[in-house]
Amino acid sequence: MANSKSALKNIRKNKARYIRNRAVTSRLKTLEKHFISAVEDKNKEDAAKAGSLFISALEKANKTNIVHKNKISRKKSRCAELLSTL
Repeated sequence: MANSKSALKNIRKNKARYIRNRAVTSRLKTLEKHFISAVEDKNKEDAAKAGSLFISALEKANKTNIVHKNKISRKKSRCAELLSTL
């Protein structure tokens, strides 16, 4: 257990950041699933809409460094590739 005030504050801050980051990563996974299901259904309008939401969320995650930049780049590239196949 932490002994100093600053260590206790750091524990609280880390917990808050952890919860916030988990929410973002969970949302990214959900948006990716929606996009992939729209692509599998061959629904071009829904896939484009879901793709833009997914890419937007990836960019926001990139701003705060929650997800690695190369992973974001890879996901965006694969998203664009799947959209072009429709």
